[in-house]
Amino acid sequence: MTKHGLKARVIALTIIPTIVIGTLLAAYFTFNRYQQLEDLVIEQARSIADPLAIAAEIGMQQKNRRYLRNLIGVTHRKHSPSIVTIAIYKADNTMFMNSNYDRNIGRLKLQKDKPIPEATEVEVFDNYIVVRTPIIGEDNLSDYPLPLPLEEQSNKLGYVAMLVSTDRALLLQFRDTSSAIFIVLLGIVISIIFSFRQVKNVTEPITSMVKAVDKIREGRLDTRVHGSFTGELGMLKNGINSMAKSMSEYHEEMQQSIDQATSDLRETLEQIEIQNVELDMAKKRAQEAARVKSEFLANMSHELRTPLNGVIGFARQLLKTSLSPSQTDYLQTIEKSANNLLNIINDILDFSKLEAGKLVLENIPFALRDTVDEVITLLAPSAHDKDLEISLMVDHDVPSGAVGDPLRFQQVLTNLIGNAIKFTEMGNVEIQMSMMGEQDGKLILKTMVSDTGIGISEKQQAQLFEAFGQADTSITRRYGGTGLGLVITQKLVQQMGGEIELVSSLNHGSTFWFTIALDASPMPMSDPLPISSLKSQPVLVFEADEFSARSFSQQLQQWKMQVFLAQTTERWHDLLSDRYQNIIIGHSDNTHIGPLLKRVTEAKEYCDSVVVYLNTASPETKADILARGATKVLTKPVNQRKFAAALTDIQVDIEPSPVIKITPDDKQSRLKVMAVDDNPANLKLISAMLDDLVAEVTTATNGREAVDKSNEQTFDIIFMDIQMPILDGISACQMIRKGDTNQTTPIIAVTAHAIAGEREKLIDQGMDDYLSKPIDEKMLIQIIEKWATDSHEQQGEMHLDWELALRQSAGKPDLAKEMLTMLVDSFSEVESAIDKAMKQEIDNQGLDAVIHKFHGGCSYSGVPQLQKLAALVETELKKGIDIDDLEPELFELMDEIKKVEQAAETFLG
Repeated sequence: MTKHGLKARVIALTIIPTIVIGTLLAAYFTFNRYQQLEDLVIEQARSIADPLAIAAEIGMQQKNRRYLRNLIGVTHRKHSPSIVTIAIYKADNTMFMNSNYDRNIGRLKLQKDKPIPEATEVEVFDNYIVVRTPIIGEDNLSDYPLPLPLEEQSNKLGYVAMLVSTDRALLLQFRDTSSAIFIVLLGIVISIIFSFRQVKNVTEPITSMVKAVDKIREGRLDTRVHGSFTGELGMLKNGINSMAKSMSEYHEEMQQSIDQATSDLRETLEQIEIQNVELDMAKKRAQEAARVKSEFLANMSHELRTPLNGVIGFARQLLKTSLSPSQTDYLQTIEKSANNLLNIINDILDFSKLEAGKLVLENIPFALRDTVDEVITLLAPSAHDKDLEISLMVDHDVPSGAVGDPLRFQQVLTNLIGNAIKFTEMGNVEIQMSMMGEQDGKLILKTMVSDTGIGISEKQQAQLFEAFGQADTSITRRYGGTGLGLVITQKLVQQMGGEIELVSSLNHGSTFWFTIALDASPMPMSDPLPISSLKSQPVLVFEADEFSARSFSQQLQQWKMQVFLAQTTERWHDLLSDRYQNIIIGHSDNTHIGPLLKRVTEAKEYCDSVVVYLNTASPETKADILARGATKVLTKPVNQRKFAAALTDIQVDIEPSPVIKITPDDKQSRLKVMAVDDNPANLKLISAMLDDLVAEVTTATNGREAVDKSNEQTFDIIFMDIQMPILDGISACQMIRKGDTNQTTPIIAVTAHAIAGEREKLIDQGMDDYLSKPIDEKMLIQIIEKWATDSHEQQGEMHLDWELALRQSAGKPDLAKEMLTMLVDSFSEVESAIDKAMKQEIDNQGLDAVIHKFHGGCSYSGVPQLQKLAALVETELKKGIDIDDLEPELFELMDEIKKVEQAAETFLG
């Protein structure tokens, strides 16, 4: 019913009940009438048969056939419509006579062995009824003086059998049934007429209302429902008309509002158009200002670094000469001050890079724990100068190696730890590192830096991460700085996929913590520590400082040693015995070493291995401690490699990336180099540095002079300044490339420009490498070693730079061979993937996954050309370039793989 309309529902609900009720009543009365007619026929038959049997008694006794014939004949004729035949049977069940013959006359006779009934019996058949009534003779019953048994009292002379037709009853029944059906049909017709009339009275008003609502919906709000309706329909009519009236009023009000809003919007659009013009002009001014700022930063970087290059470089050169203590102190102060100025310049440049979004992070494998130890070792003297305790705690689940940007990670650590030392006058600085799990396949490393310094108020915390903002901005402030350190730190942490927070209160210290996301290193980045022999060894530790004591205990427990800690003299004497393999003594007060010497003497009586940890001390102090019997004297905080070496007496590699020094016996000492710089001080400095490293140094003061000298003689390496009068470094480089003498000579850009993208820009313009001012001697040595003519010529055809492989594996030949072996083993997979890609068996995404993994392996195996090609192919695949268009690069990559594989046989045997 729910699927049909109101009309169908009204008709159905009106007609169906009528049909059901009429049918049920007609069936009931028809059946009841049939039963009544049948009973009536039977009763009439009885009323005829009983008198006939009494009247036939005399005829049966006298055997008077004529009498009996007349009797049954009269009876038959009188009731002929219903009686078919009448028969009289004798007592022996033989027919005596009948009124007429009928084909069913055999039904009148009693069945054999069935006695004459005591009373009238009725037997009903389909179309007729048989009635049998006994004929009883009663004349001789009075002759018997005594009562007889029941079966002997009756003198049954025979019986009357009568066949009665039911046709008349059936006719009456048919007539009654027809009347009932007619009455039901009449009721149905009347119900249909009534229902259709009712439907018309209900649906027509509703239909007119629906049409009116449709017109209102179409916007014809003047539409009204007309007609005279009563009851609910009248209420619905009034409601629709009221709604239409209200909507018409609302529409008029809305139209007025729209007109007003349109007018206001038109005025607003005009204002916005004016503002857009102003914004466009402001944008252009801002872009011009940004360009000017970038140019200013570049020029400032160059102008400041150029004199700083001379100051720092010559200070370092002077420190190599024989000087008095005062002169050495003065020069160290000059160098320190110049380095501080350089750090300020670097902060400003880093901030500019981060603000412009142009700082690109490296993604290289590095030794995580060794990287942290380098920072702590570098900053520990500053803490010890202020009599501060600095301690490091690294959880056992922190991996030894990771893949990321170690330089920027160290920059974040240096900034936070340096601030902690700077703003702490007494107490401790504690660094804690732990793993927070994995997220999207990356390791989440958490680092906390806590101090007991001056703290930061809530108001100061709000502006702490703002550029050029500091907690103390008064003119009497005690602490210097640009106010960019924490801003740079925050942006670096965010770029490394983490966050930085702090908890601090005024005069109660501060705790900064940050998280970064790093990739797991596919191989160990440092040699394992020789700590297997330390397992289960008992060790006694004396350390009064709580933070340092925790650091010692944690490190020793990670090595599974039995640690006995004493923080007081009483506890020291209670634990001191000869059961320890090693005794460790920590001491903070370097001005009073008497108690320390006493403890060393006491410990030496019980143990041969006594390791002393103290803050920065003079060589004389260390000598006194060693003279008292100490095995090793180390500097706080704990460096795990030095610590392991001291406890096991096994030499370990402390420096993860040793500096390769060039001596006059090396083949590089036969190199012929030209240095080009317009600044006399810088030219003199780089010449002095090169004099110690190469055989011959030629100088030029501008680009034109450099081009002329390059046309006259051949050089192994050319160091070219960029900003020069007459002819700049880029133009000079391009002109040298066009000549015949130094067409393939490596040209190294030496510039004070340090803004983002400068190195890539210079290399794109023809330079081979980049050296930033102020010139660092280690970097200069590495540049010379990398581009030395002899090795460059040899490795140009070998396609494998073994020295580069050593540097990328922290100077460990075994690790370099292992990484190169893994790379060579992956060649077959890469070649197979390229072959499938060319046959359209895998798509760009499948090939990109293989090349990405392969590119990572090339990054630390000393194959720069192969790495460059892999990077190029990976970049093109990520851009969605079709593989068909990449065929030249893919063939070049496969060709380079073959060459590297051949070159690797020399080193891998």
